[in-house]
Amino acid sequence: MSVLPYLVAGWIFLVGVYGLATSRHLVHAVGCLAVAQSSTYVLLLAVGHRRGATAPVFSDIPPGTTVVDPVVQALALTDVVVGATVTALLLALVVQTRKRHGTVDPDELSGLKG
Repeated sequence: MSVLPYLVAGWIFLVGVYGLATSRHLVHAVGCLAVAQSSTYVLLLAVGHRRGATAPVFSDIPPGTTVVDPVVQALALTDVVVGATVTALLLALVVQTRKRHGTVDPDELSGLKG
């Protein structure tokens, strides 16, 4: 078992969080959040990987053959769909923010008034 994929996932997450913390544009912040979220793909690949395993298609292989965990693959696919949905929703909110406030700079946005 190699620790390299876990380090890569951590590095990608830290790069995304750093970009999110230093962002001065809402679209850039959404992109950095997508990068941070993409580190979970690498993490799920690292968890589900088995050296020498085949795809989990059980019709073609003999019994007892080592296969990759299909649950982790389903989780990765779900993660991709949820990530795309969240990114689309956040970009729609950025467009509405631009229409209402005239800026996409987080420092220039006024506070909520209730």
